[in-house]
Amino acid sequence: MFNLYNFKIEKLEELLVNEYFQKKYRATQLFKWIYEKRVTNFDEMSDISASFREVLKKDFNLNKPTIFKKQVSSDGTIKLLLQMEDGALVETVLMRYNYGNVACVSSEVGCNMGCAFCASGFLKKTRNLETSEMVGQVLVLDDLLKEEDPNKRVTHIVVMGTGEPFDNYDNVLDFVRILNHPYGFAIGARHITVSTCGLVEGIRRYAKEGLQINLAISLHAPNDEIRNKIMPISKKYPMDELMSAVKYYEKEAGRRVTFEYILLKGLNDSKENAKELAKLIKGTLAYVNLIPYNPIKELVYQRSDEKSVHDFLDTLTKCGVTATIRKEFGTDIDAACGQLRAKNEKK
Repeated sequence: MFNLYNFKIEKLEELLVNEYFQKKYRATQLFKWIYEKRVTNFDEMSDISASFREVLKKDFNLNKPTIFKKQVSSDGTIKLLLQMEDGALVETVLMRYNYGNVACVSSEVGCNMGCAFCASGFLKKTRNLETSEMVGQVLVLDDLLKEEDPNKRVTHIVVMGTGEPFDNYDNVLDFVRILNHPYGFAIGARHITVSTCGLVEGIRRYAKEGLQINLAISLHAPNDEIRNKIMPISKKYPMDELMSAVKYYEKEAGRRVTFEYILLKGLNDSKENAKELAKLIKGTLAYVNLIPYNPIKELVYQRSDEKSVHDFLDTLTKCGVTATIRKEFGTDIDAACGQLRAKNEKK
């Protein structure tokens, strides 16, 4: 049985035409029913013939993840531990900015990247998430928002949850195309961000997709020496290879990247580190998103003090780098990526 949420519209058209002898427009009808009208019962799809609705009921489903655990922060942030059909548990988060409601979506069950400061790596990857399981995370968050107000919806997406998106490339790209399609979620490309820890082949491939969707790179260090200590992927893709891929992306896609940089006390947060970072990214269009660290009790890394964070920002600015400090959410719940799932599995 097919989960209908697994298909971007082009794949659905191909399936319906070749396997079910339907017209291409049938895919558009289905997209409008399941995404625009959020219908989950095939019998309600009134412009589809009764006979084909029976086929749909037999061969397709509209299953979504279920909420296994829910945490709500005092700032309104919602963190969910969702259960997939096979029992796998996956985190997703809703953050509320003044410009909209942002869903942070996971792309894998577990993560193999092994970043030393991240709770996601406590549990190794067991499988990729299907496109439908990523779509399902957004649908569940949308449902919660609509319970608050029928006019509320998820307006922005960051694929920055558990997992490495470019390690699940095809499913993630189908997901973002469903998000962006006018008959899908109709979320603007500039409101969608995919984040990678630096898989060079993925960055180069992504550059050729013709997408206006944002690309973020988890950098977290100004040089190979520091990056090798905290991000094993750096040993496979040293900084010079990564920066070459960034410049290739900017040239091919005509888009700039965001460098994500978590500040870790005494490791990567000095003024000298900031100057080195500015030198590293010189010649690119990139800007830097500085992230205060959410400490994890099982790990040794500590949060940089407020003065160091602002000194780092000021140093980058004086060096001509555009940088911001990311607003914090959910500090009174299991906010760190992978933390809630790891805690649950440990129990």
